[in-house]
Amino acid sequence: MDETFITLEYKDNELHLIDQRLLPNEYTMFRCANYRDVEFAIRDMVVRGAPAIGAVAAFGVLMAAKEFEPIYRTASPQEFRKKLGDACAFLDAARPTAVNLHWALQRMLQKLDTSGWDSMERILAGLEQEADCIRSEDIATNKAMARVGNDIVPHKATILTHCNTGALATAGWGTALGVIKEAFYGGKDIFVYADETRPRFQGARLTAWELMQAGIPSKLIPDSVAATLIRDGKIDLVILGGDRVAANGDVCNKIGTFMLSALCKLYGVPFYSVVPVSTIDFTIANGADIPIEERDAEEITHPGGVPVAPAGMQVYNPAFDVTPHQHVTGIITEKGILYPPYDKHIEELRIALGGM
Repeated sequence: MDETFITLEYKDNELHLIDQRLLPNEYTMFRCANYRDVEFAIRDMVVRGAPAIGAVAAFGVLMAAKEFEPIYRTASPQEFRKKLGDACAFLDAARPTAVNLHWALQRMLQKLDTSGWDSMERILAGLEQEADCIRSEDIATNKAMARVGNDIVPHKATILTHCNTGALATAGWGTALGVIKEAFYGGKDIFVYADETRPRFQGARLTAWELMQAGIPSKLIPDSVAATLIRDGKIDLVILGGDRVAANGDVCNKIGTFMLSALCKLYGVPFYSVVPVSTIDFTIANGADIPIEERDAEEITHPGGVPVAPAGMQVYNPAFDVTPHQHVTGIITEKGILYPPYDKHIEELRIALGGM
């Protein structure tokens, strides 16, 4: 079944994004006219979700190249390359945890360096083609993961999910929510509990909206209710996404994921992360090496702009946490499901991909 909305679209030299800060109350498109707008959209969470951030950043590189075209023509290709590298570094710093951002930027720079420097037209055509490929490949990857992951979803399963992992978090279709949609559209009589996902309420604002758009039977719950449901045997499996997976299988995901994994480990509930291979960071040995983004205190003290905490109260607001691989039942990718021992199977995957 096709989506009823387009997460991102590049047209008329602008990048059009659904402004996820405003959902579900307003369905508004945010227009990026240049790469600085793209950086803002990533940093301020107009767009979020690791695969979506990567795809959006790729178009940001294209927009930067178009802006720097006069430098290529009046200065030198070397100066143009330096400016574009600086723009990529600027985009890369927007959010430090999700590896897809860096992956997409490096892929765009590699395309630039292999496109040939004989004409600006050739450079821009190559970059636009690569950005389009990153976007379209993500959608195809998501649908492949959905087919792979559907095998682990029992008929009549009750599923718990955390944060947003649907079309809004990707170029289209979704990762964990893509698996859930595949199961539902395939005729499995499933039911979904969606955590609200504090402090930005991506589950309440975005996942609930996507579940309703898809017509999937579901309920929204406070994050703290998940423990009771898991303890009481009312959850058959937990399916969620991931922003970076280390070489040993540790999964970095939205804050609150580790807590869910510990509960699942305690009560014997299967716990799956759904990520494209591009989210696996083969260069990081374990989750301790993953940088954790800490966001503004006002996300806690002023949700929706409304003060709920005493003025001057100090805040710790990490956006992500790391789930140890020992808590993970399986990692669903477009290449299949990875199971323990993760270090062995992730290394085999790296070699199969050409030692990336």
